[in-house]
Amino acid sequence: MQSTLQREAMARVVLFLLFFFLALTSSAAGKEYFVAKTGSDTNPGSAALPWLTITKAASLLVAGDTVYIKAGTYKEQVVPVNSGSPGNYITYAAVAGETVTIDGDGLTLDNYSGLFSIIDKNYIRVTGLRIINAGPYDNVSGILVDGSGYITIVNNYTYNTRSSGIGVWDSHHVTVDSNEVELACNDGEQECITVATTSYFAVMNNTVHHNGPGTNGGEGIDAKDGSHDGTIHDNTVHHLNRLGIYIEAWDKHTYNIDVFNNTVHDISDADGFTLASEVGGLLQNINLYNNIAYNNDYNGLTLSNANSSPTPVLHPIEDCTIINNTFYNNGSDLWGGGIHNENPDTKNIIIRNNIFSDNHHYQILLEVQGQNFTIDHNLIHGFRGSQEGETYGSEYVAEDPLFRNPAGADFHLQAGSPAVDSGSAQGAPADDFDGNIRPQGVGVDIGAYEFTLVAPVSPMTALPSIIMPLLLSE
Repeated sequence: MQSTLQREAMARVVLFLLFFFLALTSSAAGKEYFVAKTGSDTNPGSAALPWLTITKAASLLVAGDTVYIKAGTYKEQVVPVNSGSPGNYITYAAVAGETVTIDGDGLTLDNYSGLFSIIDKNYIRVTGLRIINAGPYDNVSGILVDGSGYITIVNNYTYNTRSSGIGVWDSHHVTVDSNEVELACNDGEQECITVATTSYFAVMNNTVHHNGPGTNGGEGIDAKDGSHDGTIHDNTVHHLNRLGIYIEAWDKHTYNIDVFNNTVHDISDADGFTLASEVGGLLQNINLYNNIAYNNDYNGLTLSNANSSPTPVLHPIEDCTIINNTFYNNGSDLWGGGIHNENPDTKNIIIRNNIFSDNHHYQILLEVQGQNFTIDHNLIHGFRGSQEGETYGSEYVAEDPLFRNPAGADFHLQAGSPAVDSGSAQGAPADDFDGNIRPQGVGVDIGAYEFTLVAPVSPMTALPSIIMPLLLSE
């Protein structure tokens, strides 16, 4: 019998194939235009006679149009005027192989804006741009999407943004794919990649690293404040001064978010992953699987009791699963470990098939019990026993997992690992971190990886990368 996660995985494959077919059989009806540093805004915008500014293009492009931007540094804020339409995106794209920089140095942008601002627009794609130096106010982002739908932000680089590198607010059907975000939240508010009050979103294949000082904001990737029906997957988050991946309800019902195949490491004075309800909104149906958290100063994962409300409130976190993840060497000399529940308002939490190895002060710690926790089939290596509430759970394995090379951050299992075939099939995801079908042997392995002698290429990763954003962009 298929598990719920397996059925959901099959549904995602069906959706993917449907959108793939639509992408191959549809064609945009628009025109192609060009921008270059040698151009003029009085030109027609052709390849031979390009425009000088991206702003000129943004004022004229209509549904189906594409502007190709040639190499150079453009000192301007870009604000698209028009929307695309279904099957006819407006596309802003760097010319292939050329470095296009939008530089906000010396520009004073309005607070709550972006150097590239998509406000109340639909069906827009932004790809291949380098967006730097957005400020000066605390809520100025590199790329801002606000009140918009069917937006794809792909293969861009942001650097030195006062607030988010990429911020998405009050929107729907947004894909943030294969971007690099560096020195975001320098020293402004929000998070490096923010998704707030947004539905039907995918944040995938991004690299987030080396944020600002973290005094006002700067978490790596955050889905929050009523966001729902989204995925955060295949991202790498590292070397931040705030926590890595944050799912936080604030004061709104925040639900149906899958967090999988992410790697979070070397987070200073914070957790790798955190679930929270800071102002009383219900955080519900959050599923974390096939993630890897290592070398983070606090916990691999915290079920948080953080409070930002001026009055006493509950912090409800319910119906969440934490399955087939790997937590290694989290915590510092002062504090921290594998998983920590500090929230008495947690309910119906499943912690299953995870590897907890060499985390500093504990592997699984229930500082408070919550209600209806199920903890089973985890591998516990390094039970400390010094903290009240540390637990093995049931049907556990208490042995060295025999990682291939943990010092080199290779957490694949060696032959003979006690994690092999020792997990539970109940709720286990259909494939592992590498895309290998689970199980490979007679039973499900514990941790993010299934042991396999030959790692096959995932069918998904073999497809052209430009196709993936279509999952949520049609």
